[in-house]
Amino acid sequence: MKSSLLFCSMLVMGAALAAPTGQVPDRPHDYGWSMPVHVPAGAGIVQLPLPREVYLHASSASLADVRLFDGDGKRLAYAMVAPSAQSAMQRTDIAARIFPVTGTSSLGVQGIDIRTADDGRLLSVSTRAGTTAGTAALQALILDLGKQAQGSHIAALRFTAPARTDNYSAQVLLEVSDDLKQWDAIGTTTLNWLSNNDTQTLANDSIAFAPRPFRYARLSWQAGEPRAFAAIAAQAVSETEVAAPRAAIVLQGVPGQQDHEWRYPAPIAIPADSIALQFTQSNVVLPVTLGVYRQNSYVPRHRLHLRQQTQPVQGPYFDALLSTTFYRIGLDGKERISGDLAMPVTQTALWVMQTPTEHPLSAGNAPALRLGWTPATMVLLASGKPPYQLAFGKSNAAAVAQPLSQVAPGFQADELLALKTASTGPLQANGNKAPAPAASQDAAPWRLAALWGALLLGVGVLGFFAWRLLTQMKQEQTDPEQAGQEHADQEKTDGGTQRG
Repeated sequence: MKSSLLFCSMLVMGAALAAPTGQVPDRPHDYGWSMPVHVPAGAGIVQLPLPREVYLHASSASLADVRLFDGDGKRLAYAMVAPSAQSAMQRTDIAARIFPVTGTSSLGVQGIDIRTADDGRLLSVSTRAGTTAGTAALQALILDLGKQAQGSHIAALRFTAPARTDNYSAQVLLEVSDDLKQWDAIGTTTLNWLSNNDTQTLANDSIAFAPRPFRYARLSWQAGEPRAFAAIAAQAVSETEVAAPRAAIVLQGVPGQQDHEWRYPAPIAIPADSIALQFTQSNVVLPVTLGVYRQNSYVPRHRLHLRQQTQPVQGPYFDALLSTTFYRIGLDGKERISGDLAMPVTQTALWVMQTPTEHPLSAGNAPALRLGWTPATMVLLASGKPPYQLAFGKSNAAAVAQPLSQVAPGFQADELLALKTASTGPLQANGNKAPAPAASQDAAPWRLAALWGALLLGVGVLGFFAWRLLTQMKQEQTDPEQAGQEHADQEKTDGGTQRG
């Protein structure tokens, strides 16, 4: 009996857990907007800078309504990250100016005179007195690479074979300097050119080293016959930081409820971090205060002194975020225009501009408001069946973005930067949007009633079996007592009969 009771209890609990919970499937057509996503072939994990259209049409400030679906309508996992700082490597070839150093082997490369211009440009290299032209021989080459740009480094030298030379091999020592006085040896390398009868040449014609800044170089022969190379080019590399892609929107203002106030409705999802005014007319100087309206909740009296006097205890108030002067001034055929001002990230559905009373604005000359922001990057797992689509624009959607460690586990920062980039197609409006939220709200009371019914039924079943168990236990206790009484009565009867 106890096992039957336990089994029935488990059935009731399973029925309660299996009851509908009010959740509905996440479907692409439940969202107001979508964009096709094109993933590079063979890429399992890719990155996608969020398009500007997502911020303009998303319904959530935190982008909680952004979804990624595959071709079967299955939701895919993704993580949302801030774009990482990137750098671009530029490589430039610099033709070196070559100055031969001649002399005798005993004289070496030390007994030479070097003349330079005031800007460091190398003018000439000559052998000191005491060496005759007849005994002079090529000992070394001094190179002038010119003044390098800030942040530029030399990473390699590339040589062109000596003139009228088909086969040549030599070992050279490379030294570098910034002042033609102190020389640092970088290393030695073997240069060779081998040609066949078909004029095909196999060449080892360069020397590479860790990038470093220097202007002058000196080559001397360790083995092989010294010959002047036809040309020598230096490879300069420079690394520049590449700013993350930016997005912007221009908003048109409407008169506010108060005088000298203009309001600019904005998409709530835009994380604006720069702001500017765009004027339609020239020669304008306009001091303004930009901010947002906020709702202040009730504050106890003992905390009122912590608030500014301009803020009410309860109700809306204007929160000034920026006070500055924007302008557009013409000067000698050119214009001087105030640029974008950086500010902390701010998200609001309504920007407010207030101007001084001495600077009235009419509807025709009110400036436009320009907001700028840095879009986030989506790291997505390209599983499922293509084609993929990005969906957004649904009220009260729950966030589904995953931590990066669950989408790209074990990936290092440099590996994430090297991920292939997905692209998006044109924005599409989902005209057949189903009223999924309304349906779920209407069905919620019925599901709740069904859940309570299942629970009450379970309580009733448990109560019935408990009553049956108690009844059986009482009956089991009563039966031995009755049997004992009947046995006693029977013995008395038998005893009386015997005595009679």
